[in-house]
Amino acid sequence: MATSFFLFILTATFSSSILTTVFSFEPAPLQDFCVADPSNLGAVRVNGLACKNPLFVQADDFYYSGLHVAGDTQNSYGFRISPVSVYQIPGLNTLGISMMRIDYALWGANPPHTHPRATEILTVLEGTLQVGFITSDPQNRLITKVLQRGDVFVFPVGLVHFQRNMGLTNASAIAALSSQNPGVISITNSIFGSTPPISTEILAQAFGVDNKIVKLLKKKLTHM
Repeated sequence: MATSFFLFILTATFSSSILTTVFSFEPAPLQDFCVADPSNLGAVRVNGLACKNPLFVQADDFYYSGLHVAGDTQNSYGFRISPVSVYQIPGLNTLGISMMRIDYALWGANPPHTHPRATEILTVLEGTLQVGFITSDPQNRLITKVLQRGDVFVFPVGLVHFQRNMGLTNASAIAALSSQNPGVISITNSIFGSTPPISTEILAQAFGVDNKIVKLLKKKLTHM
């Protein structure tokens, strides 16, 4: 009986461990916090950054001010991201969250991109945004909606998504992400602006266009 009970506990523990490994994107911290200390190059790193001595941690390690300031949207896409990550708030290290403010000029767009390590939840502060994401192969369905002030929309982890200002004024939003380092892959920049570049012939074949169009796209992206 004792042997059967032990095997049951062992199996349950092993199964729980597998489920935790499969479904957890970032491991749970084993301490209250690990305030990032980039200047401490000799210390053991947690999530890529050294931990500050807890005895020297202050309130400012968990604080940031500035999201009330609109970002400069004078660029070719007409949008600007103001991040709040571990580099703005050192206390975010190991906590598995981050956020950002996104500002959009009239008809400005945050072009198709993906966050490989995070789900994103976006809240519109001002204006009207068209948002959407694309499901994976083979369906490749576009899930899209027009949002107004106060509306919330979720972009599942890893899926290509976008936002565009559809209103008559500037727009802004706050986005929260389920990783302290969500990463971002811009579709156009990755494909046409990689270093070293993907060969023109490969891209021409992939998109069903001639080499001249691919070269034009590469040239435009390097000057944006």
